[in-house]
Amino acid sequence: MKAMILAAGLGTRLKPWTLEHPKALVPVDGVPMLERVILKLKSQGFDEIVVNVHHFADQIIDFLAAHDFGVTVNVSDESPCLLDTGGGILHAGEYLAGEPFLVHNVDILSDADLAGLMHSHLSQGDDVTLLTSGRESSRKLLFNDDGELRGWHNLSSGEYRPAGCENGVDLKEEAFSGIYVMSPSGLVALRSYSETTGRNVFPIMDFLLTLPDKIKIRRNYSADLKLIDIGKPDTLRQASGLSFY
Repeated sequence: MKAMILAAGLGTRLKPWTLEHPKALVPVDGVPMLERVILKLKSQGFDEIVVNVHHFADQIIDFLAAHDFGVTVNVSDESPCLLDTGGGILHAGEYLAGEPFLVHNVDILSDADLAGLMHSHLSQGDDVTLLTSGRESSRKLLFNDDGELRGWHNLSSGEYRPAGCENGVDLKEEAFSGIYVMSPSGLVALRSYSETTGRNVFPIMDFLLTLPDKIKIRRNYSADLKLIDIGKPDTLRQASGLSFY
């Protein structure tokens, strides 16, 4: 199984560490977060992994070269330009094309059943499957009764995307985990979005929230998902000593 770890971000919330190091190598109880995610993926049966890099890219490349994780690890180099999550996936397309792949943010630690998510995606036949839960979050995704994505809600500002989706009947609000599976058809649609809009730098959510009618984007809800986003100092401290990841 294939997976991509999004590890190119600037990590501005983790300064001063990220003034001299990439966010992906921030240690959690002495182990870099990138290593933790790679080992999690390996334990779940993923044996082809691509890692995108930008900020202090050489440090991540050197780190990967110095460690044999027992899986194939390729690097998608975005050193010239940070492409954001959507553009980053497209840039890594040579490693991802041909079969479904899982995408995992480098700063997410969880007890998610990643292999189960992949198998559920394959059995449902969807184009994109988003792992969600009921955890606290200031931003929620909106789904209909069939689990199809219908919008996004910023609880802090009151903003909805796309405009008018708040008028949908009985839409469920769920927190996105930063983990999802995309089929080849989803990658084709993503490339079409980039070509149509003329954008090669864009977040994946901009694409997903166009709600393209040619692909099905659904959620896989995990009621008891344990997850922590360690992309900021307070949650990074909270992650120390946790046993669920």
